[in-house]
Amino acid sequence: MVAIFARSVTDELTSLVKQIDEQVAKNADKKMASFVILLSNDADGDEAKLNALAEKAGIKTGKDANLPLTIFDGVAGPPNYKIAEDAEVTVLHWLGRKVVVNHAFAKGKLDKDGVKAIVESTSKILE
Repeated sequence: MVAIFARSVTDELTSLVKQIDEQVAKNADKKMASFVILLSNDADGDEAKLNALAEKAGIKTGKDANLPLTIFDGVAGPPNYKIAEDAEVTVLHWLGRKVVVNHAFAKGKLDKDGVKAIVESTSKILE
């Protein structure tokens, strides 16, 4: 499972989401799954941003989605996940119930190399 928590939608996030969506499709036989949660204080306003991300990245939405795009009401995120306050993007890779990879990027720090590292680290959760 790959969980992507973001506090804003950027070109780099869009690239990451597209590449993770491709990984999920490619590894469906291994039951790879993922989701994106946009952490927001303006869920209604940010819904359009998620829709634009899906369109730009060519992500399927609805029941055919490989990678659901959702919004969490509150930029702090779900309390149990303990998302770092200064992280613009946090990506958690689970194997079973254990987090085996944790990537966190401060505002403006997610770049091409970071996206590549996240995508490459998905190999650690494939059985």
